[in-house]
Amino acid sequence: MVTPKFTNSAQSFHTELKRRINGYFEEKGASTTGNSNLFTKAILLMAGFVFVYVHLVFFTPVVWLAVLECVLLGGIVAAIGFNVMHDGAHGSFSKYKLVNQLAAFSLNILGGNNFMWNVKHNVIHHAYTNVDGIDDDIDIQPWMRMSLTQKKYKLHKYQHLYFWLLYSLLYILWIFVLDYNKYFSSKIGSMPLKKMSISDHLVFWGFKLLHLFLFVGLPIYMLGFQTWLVGFLIYTCLAGFVISMVFQLAHTVEHTAFPVPDKETGRLEDEWAVHQLKTTANFATHNKVVSWLVGGLNFQIEHHLFPKISHVHYPAISKIIRDACREYGIPYIEYRRTRLAVVSHVNFLKQMGRA
Repeated sequence: MVTPKFTNSAQSFHTELKRRINGYFEEKGASTTGNSNLFTKAILLMAGFVFVYVHLVFFTPVVWLAVLECVLLGGIVAAIGFNVMHDGAHGSFSKYKLVNQLAAFSLNILGGNNFMWNVKHNVIHHAYTNVDGIDDDIDIQPWMRMSLTQKKYKLHKYQHLYFWLLYSLLYILWIFVLDYNKYFSSKIGSMPLKKMSISDHLVFWGFKLLHLFLFVGLPIYMLGFQTWLVGFLIYTCLAGFVISMVFQLAHTVEHTAFPVPDKETGRLEDEWAVHQLKTTANFATHNKVVSWLVGGLNFQIEHHLFPKISHVHYPAISKIIRDACREYGIPYIEYRRTRLAVVSHVNFLKQMGRA
């Protein structure tokens, strides 16, 4: 598929937004990257991850405590992805490039691959959000239908009932199937994968093997196959479900758009910034606990417009963006509660399964 083009204008909405956001940081004299609160959170999450892993594998807690710790480990893995890896991969965790690279590298420890993530998420998803055929995040075919332009199968009528199972399997599929599909096909969806260097190949295979040792081989040796399997499924399924839900609530709800390029010109209707606003939604932005846990990814509008700005600044710049949208008559999609966004996502799945 030929990548579409966005509509351009001399006095774009995006230009005005950047002017206002730059003005905010100049006035505050603040950096756009993370601060001490983010660094403290990152240390707590990483230390918690190591402690729970070591206690589970080497100290074999009683069953009820082991189950709770597997649930906790799944939550910590998701939180590291949201708070540490995500900001690092976008270059917004720290003003130092090496620190950002180390933060992004946490994904390799957790079984994923930061090279694949960068192309899939930073390059493709952030450029062509909700564009069917390009945005790999909405390509769950044939199991689910996430756009009216995708083929409908009979099972999609029930996708609002079984989605939780597929979302729970995301993490397992990601680390054991999807990364390898991308690697060997040299494609992400219909988009070619950029050429990997020798070091990229070494990192891919080296850390895939390390993850297999740390999370499969060593636990089986220490605990036995059955005990490992139960614990592994608990922690990976919980992490997968949480990760899936946070990202799905941002783009696949009732009010977000799924733009289709013009067949003749190949152009999308809106300029890039307006496209992001129409295809992205916020949720529970006044809930500080949710914001802390999901690394500000409930402020997806702010993140998609300014991915190089750390999530610790999203509450402040959201007011600027909201005011600009109101002035320009551009939609700003937001659900005040997490449960309202979940309901909207389920309703969206129903619509896609029946339309």
